[in-house]
Amino acid sequence: MKKRRLSLMLALLVASCLFAAGCKKDPATTPETKGTELTTSNFNEEGLPIVNEKVTLKIVSPKAPLAPNYNEMTLFKNLEETTNVHIEWNNIPEADYQEKKNLLLASGDLPDAFYNAGFSDFDLTKYSEDGTIIPLDDLIDKYMPNVKKLLENNPDIKDFITSPDGKIYSLPHGEEMGSGQEWIAANPYFFFINKNWLDKLGMEVPTTLDELHDVLVAFRDKDPNGNGKKDENPMSFIHMWWCADIGNFFGSFGLGDPNDHLAVIDGKIVYTAAQEQYKEAIAYFHKWVEEGLIDKESFTQTSDPNALFAKGKTPEVTLGSFIWWEETEIVGPDREKDYVLVGPLKGPNGEQKIARMNGSPFSRGSFVITKDNKYPEVTARWIDQHYEPKMTAQMHWGPIGEVYEEKDGKLVNLPLPEGVAMGEFRQKVAPNGVGVVTAEDFETIVDMEERAKVRIERVKTFIPYMEKENIPALFFTPEEVEKKNLIESDLKDYVNKKRAQWLMSGGIEKEWDSYINDLKKIGYEEYVKIIQTAYDRQVSGK
Repeated sequence: MKKRRLSLMLALLVASCLFAAGCKKDPATTPETKGTELTTSNFNEEGLPIVNEKVTLKIVSPKAPLAPNYNEMTLFKNLEETTNVHIEWNNIPEADYQEKKNLLLASGDLPDAFYNAGFSDFDLTKYSEDGTIIPLDDLIDKYMPNVKKLLENNPDIKDFITSPDGKIYSLPHGEEMGSGQEWIAANPYFFFINKNWLDKLGMEVPTTLDELHDVLVAFRDKDPNGNGKKDENPMSFIHMWWCADIGNFFGSFGLGDPNDHLAVIDGKIVYTAAQEQYKEAIAYFHKWVEEGLIDKESFTQTSDPNALFAKGKTPEVTLGSFIWWEETEIVGPDREKDYVLVGPLKGPNGEQKIARMNGSPFSRGSFVITKDNKYPEVTARWIDQHYEPKMTAQMHWGPIGEVYEEKDGKLVNLPLPEGVAMGEFRQKVAPNGVGVVTAEDFETIVDMEERAKVRIERVKTFIPYMEKENIPALFFTPEEVEKKNLIESDLKDYVNKKRAQWLMSGGIEKEWDSYINDLKKIGYEEYVKIIQTAYDRQVSGK
C-alpha cells in the first residue's frame, strides 16, 4: 500500500512539474502555433525547415506606398516554404507607422516582433529598460550564425548596435555604398529640371537663383508643353521629406538646411533653423511661392510621395522641375531623358553650398523581439535567414528571377520590365527592412544596381560645395536620451510648422525674434548641447 501511495505521489509530482514548469525544458523547446508545449523534435537548431510543424509569428512592419501585403511577396512566400514559419503581418503604411507603433507599445498589445522596426535610441532605451523588448545576445550566439558572422567581421557594426548597458536589443540595417562625402546619401536632395522645356524656350540650365527664378517664370507663362493651357507646374517638392525637401537651396545663402536642421561646422553643432541664413532663405523663397513659381501642394501633401509621383506622370508633361532622390521614379523611364540634374546654385551674395546628410550607412533598431514572443528561438532563426548575404541582397532589392540572376556566384541585375522605374519596382518586390549589405558584399555577392552607381557619381560632383563634416549616428546615454526626447518632438513640430507657414504666407522677418525666444523656451540650446556632448564623446572615442 505504501509503495502504491509513493508511486502515486511521484506520478502527481512529475505531472505537476511538467504542467506548471515546462520552462525547465531545454530552451530550444518551442510552443506549437496553438500554444501547447512541443518536444524539441519540432525545433531544428540548424538547417531547414526551422520547425517541422508550422509555427505562426505575429510581426508588425511598415510598408512602402506601392508594396503589397508582405505575404504576397515572392521572397516571403519562399521563406515560409523553406522555414515552415508563417508570418501574420500587420503591415502599416509608412506615413502612419511611427504613430501606430507607439500606440501599440503604449497599449501593451504587442506583436512577437517589429520588422523594419524604426526604433529610435529613445525607444531602444525605454523598452529595453522596462523589458518590452528582449536582449538578443544569447540568441545571436546560439541561433543566428549569419548575424554572428556579420558582427565578428565588422566589429564597428557590433559596437554601433550595442547599447550603453553592453547588450544588443536590435539588429542593424544598411547598404555600405560609398563613405564620407562620397556616401550615396551624403546629399539626399537632387534638383531636376525639364531640359526639353528649356530648349524650347531658348534658355540655359540655371546656375544661380536669379537665373532659376527667370526659368520658372517662363515655365509658368510661356506654355512650354505647347498645349495652349496654363497647366504647367514650375517647381514641386515635398516639405521636410527626407529626399524631397528644399533644404539644399538654403545653401545659396551660406548654410544648407538638412532634414534634422543640424550641421557640423569646425566641430561645432549648429542648429540651422536658428541662423540668419535660414531666415534670409525663407524670406526669399516665400516670394517664389507668392509668384506661383512653387507648387503650394509641396507644403500640404507631405505624408505620401505618391502625390509628387503623380505630378511627374500626368498624361501631358506638366512638371517643370522637382526635388527627389532620382529623376526616373518621379517622371518614369519614358520622360527621364527630358530632365537634367542641376548643381548647387549661387545665391544673391555668391554663396554656393549644400547641406550634408547626418547619420551613416547603417541604422540600428531595425528588428526587435518583444517579451510576449513565445517562440524567440524560432524568431531568431527566421530573422537570421535575412542576414545570409545573398538573401540580404534580395530582401533589399528583390528576388532572384525577378530582379536578379545568378552568374558565377554573384547576383546580377536583370533588365527591368519595360516602362518600370527601379525605385517603384523595388517597393513592390522587396521589403528592404533589415540586413546589411557591406562594401565587400558589393564586390563578391551582389552587383550594385545601376542607378546607385549613377547616384554615387553624381554625389561626387557635389563634394566641393558640401559641408565637410556631419553628425554620425550617435548613441546617447539613457540620461541624454531622456533629456533629448523631452525637447526634440516639440522642437521639430514647432520649427517645421513655422517653416511651412512662412514659406507659404510670409512673415518671418516680423516674427523672427519671438521665434528665437520660443526656440529657447522649448530648449533648443540644451538640445544642441546634448548632441554636442555625444558627438565629442564619439569623435574622441571615449
